[in-house]
Amino acid sequence: MSLKTFAPLFADETKAIAFVESMMWPDGEPVCPHCETKGRSYRLQGVKDKKGEVRLGLWKCGACRKQFTVRHNSIFAESHIPLRNWLYAIHAMCSSKKGISANQLHRTLGLSYKAAWFLCFRVREAMRQEPLASMLGGPNRIVELDETMVGGKLRNNKHRNKTAAAGKKTVVMTLIDREGEARAFVVPNTRKKTLQAVAKPIVDKSATIVTDALPSYDGLDDLFAAHHTVDHSKEFVRAVILHTNFAESYHSLLKRGIIGAFHHVSQRHLQRYVDEFSFRWNSRKITDGERTCAAIRGAKGKRLMYRQPTIMGE
Repeated sequence: MSLKTFAPLFADETKAIAFVESMMWPDGEPVCPHCETKGRSYRLQGVKDKKGEVRLGLWKCGACRKQFTVRHNSIFAESHIPLRNWLYAIHAMCSSKKGISANQLHRTLGLSYKAAWFLCFRVREAMRQEPLASMLGGPNRIVELDETMVGGKLRNNKHRNKTAAAGKKTVVMTLIDREGEARAFVVPNTRKKTLQAVAKPIVDKSATIVTDALPSYDGLDDLFAAHHTVDHSKEFVRAVILHTNFAESYHSLLKRGIIGAFHHVSQRHLQRYVDEFSFRWNSRKITDGERTCAAIRGAKGKRLMYRQPTIMGE
């Protein structure tokens, strides 16, 4: 599915609702979000809200007799933004390799900046994957571990009202299975105990680990099948396959996105931006349309409140 396929959905709310319903209920049978009954709901026509406008996409459950729409129990819940605008924003975030800022969506969709900002965080919630959803690596598979520092330099911050956080760096640790997915986490430091505690529950014990020469990675050969290091002060690749180029490529995309699209990301919210980049990285082999559909399906069962965006680094 290309942008040409999605374009009609951006202009017609009825088509947008029907498309989201097909993603949420692929077998065509709505599931009541109130009692979770399937197959007993029917569509309501002509019901109006307090403003006298017809409520589109309204259903009623024959079991509990409550009304609902496809927005219930999802990132779209309690949002006054039309679903066609939601679809535009999701497609833009899924197709922009380095991300798209809330300020850009604010201008494009005619939303307030506050609404656009919250919309972006809700979409990132749909993109978020549980860290233990699947193990990285396995027999005869290589997992790269690397860390990077995210944040600007104090001498480049010219703001008069800069805070104590100016110039401070935040550590992002990335684990990439060369034949699978990537996981990235905001961590408090680069100590051995911290980094290895992140890797142990996520990486299969039969995997081969490749890292740089950071001393914090010493001892990984006791936890996994093998551990190889690359000393970047002397070389970037050992024996052709021993390198951390995939992890460094991920870090490059993350930093270029922050610099070019977002300009500044606070430590409080950095993990959600990292989740967004991980989602795009893990789905890089499919089309933008397929990635958009995956994000919409991921919206089901996820509800984000306005004061809830922070998940790490409080």
